[in-house]
Amino acid sequence: MTKVIIGISGGVDSSVAALLLQKAGYQVEGLFMRNWDTSINGDILGNPDLNNDICPQEKDYNDAKAVCDKLGIPLHRIDFVKEYWDYVFTYFLDELKKGRTPNPDIMCNKYIKFDYFIQEAKRLGADYIATGHYAKMQDGYLCRSKDQNKDQTYFLSQLSKTQLDHVLFPLGDITKPEVRKMAEEAALPIAHKKDSTGICFIGERNFKNFLKNYLPNQPGKIVDIETKQVLGNHIGLMYYTIGQRRGLEVGGTDDRLFVVGKDLKENILYVCEGEDNPYLYSNGCYVEQVNFNCDLRPQKCTAKFRYRQQDYAVEVEYLEDGRLYVSYDGIKAVTPGQACVLYLEEKCLGGGIIQEVCKDKKKLWYLL
Repeated sequence: MTKVIIGISGGVDSSVAALLLQKAGYQVEGLFMRNWDTSINGDILGNPDLNNDICPQEKDYNDAKAVCDKLGIPLHRIDFVKEYWDYVFTYFLDELKKGRTPNPDIMCNKYIKFDYFIQEAKRLGADYIATGHYAKMQDGYLCRSKDQNKDQTYFLSQLSKTQLDHVLFPLGDITKPEVRKMAEEAALPIAHKKDSTGICFIGERNFKNFLKNYLPNQPGKIVDIETKQVLGNHIGLMYYTIGQRRGLEVGGTDDRLFVVGKDLKENILYVCEGEDNPYLYSNGCYVEQVNFNCDLRPQKCTAKFRYRQQDYAVEVEYLEDGRLYVSYDGIKAVTPGQACVLYLEEKCLGGGIIQEVCKDKKKLWYLL
């Protein structure tokens, strides 16, 4: 019998994925990953759950164990706290120091869930690994899931072909409402558990309270990029992202202000008035840390610059230094540090990290 090790998180998606694998006739075993040490970090993070009898990770583990007991499958447990710190959290902090807006979930998939996890699964005798991601493999290509609203190929864009060769995505052809219904019909103990949101190691905590324990606040001026007028003070450039409107705390004006740029050297946060202000738009970007999961290298395709963003038509130039230059008709709030993910119809080809945002191939001076 073919043996599949599935990543069980204690949530409804991975639980139903395990159920579907079992129904398909696989020998299924679960593997719970512990990636963040709340017992060490919790006291300084202002985590309200520390006042309870059990920390969030242990609750998730208990939920995963309850699901596996219900399905009658073994559950293994592995500690990747050090690896997560070294490859994901350190990257997250380094990107913030550069003034960029990182996506740590992409790096978690690349280095933890589809690297160290695969190594452990092989040690346990797996023929395949599986996850509860909304994605699917078709004819050797990573493709969008049936549920376009939940599709997670954006977060899988840094995976290599080798990493994808022995992966199963049981949820690729079903929708989230169907997943909930299956969990209810199977009487899984997590059928009505709330989906996790936000960055995994932050969870429900206040982002600012969390981050100040690792990076000191460096307040500075908020400046209107057009008038050069000082409008107020920011609490630290790392707390803001391009296109952001809420949380500026600029007094004395009713104008609709949006974050448009950052000057790291002078510690200035630039804003502009109006959601259609030309300063918010670009027509190209340089992309680094490029990864492709297949042999397709189209000149014309589509791209996403943020998760759940619509596809945009782009032209791709493959540079000699390994980077890409991706050109497009004016797109708003393309942001350094975020992923540019390329698609050819339903196929997710891979992507990279946005390095510089440009107009006519010239870096925008106010963006980092």
